Amino acid sequence: MKNKLLSSLKILTACLLTAAILCSCSLEYILFGEEQEAPPEGKLSVHFLDVGQGDSIFAELPNGESMLVDAGDNYYGENIIKYIESEGFKKIDYLVATHPHADHIGSMPYIVRNFEIGSIYMPKVSANTSLYENLLKSLKSKGLTVKNGKAGVTIVSGDDFSADIIAPVKIDEKNLNNCSIVIKLSYGKRSFLLTGDAETGEMKTIKSDLSADVLKAGHHGSKTSTTDKILKSVNPDIAVISCGKNNDYGHPDEDVLKRLKAAGCSIYRTDKHKTVVIETDGESLTVETDHTSIKRAS
Repeated sequence: MKNKLLSSLKILTACLLTAAILCSCSLEYILFGEEQEAPPEGKLSVHFLDVGQGDSIFAELPNGESMLVDAGDNYYGENIIKYIESEGFKKIDYLVATHPHADHIGSMPYIVRNFEIGSIYMPKVSANTSLYENLLKSLKSKGLTVKNGKAGVTIVSGDDFSADIIAPVKIDEKNLNNCSIVIKLSYGKRSFLLTGDAETGEMKTIKSDLSADVLKAGHHGSKTSTTDKILKSVNPDIAVISCGKNNDYGHPDEDVLKRLKAAGCSIYRTDKHKTVVIETDGESLTVETDHTSIKRAS
């Protein structure tokens, strides 16, 4: 009887010791977990590149990927790549050609040939130009298939962020500007509306919510876009105009500038502020100007 009692006590002691060790480990694990700093949240950083009288926007996405929307005229490719590399990227995960005009796709063939590309989006419209043909040849040589950039397509989405195409809703064969891919880039409470060269006619067809904190003014600040009605729908705090210094088109239009000021927008222009970088953590927005201009190839 005594032996059985001793045996039972030994078993009980062993069980209690094991439980204590396990509890200790669990407690140590919990405390260790609490002591660790939470992993840093990703940020959305949008670079409105100064490429003269043209458009090119590079975005660092919160998930660590990258997106390039347009690539300026045909002599900026090498230095756009250098700029992207200087930001620590060796690949463009998402390449978007908003529409096939030279000041938007000019340098894209060079970039496709000389940089790693993930997916490419273009509107379902063609152009009878050598630049457009060169772009298609470059894509074919890399084995890249063009995805149809149209309203309702989501380029990428993740935890509390997304890049959604909200236009074109329909294709206007007579006006390539009105075939522009329009992207709403959202992260947390903040959003950007990237409008390409979309004019009033295309903007009227959009059925999605246009509200955004940052507006890339359509068509380089031309009077064909950024009407009072559009501004009321977007209600931006910041407007960015991509245009060349002393350009031949008179961009940005004075009436557009007056509308933006009346709407209470802070206005940034690549012809005056060079490359404009706007960053958000999903809550606040910060703006940096006077970054490098993207130089033309010699």
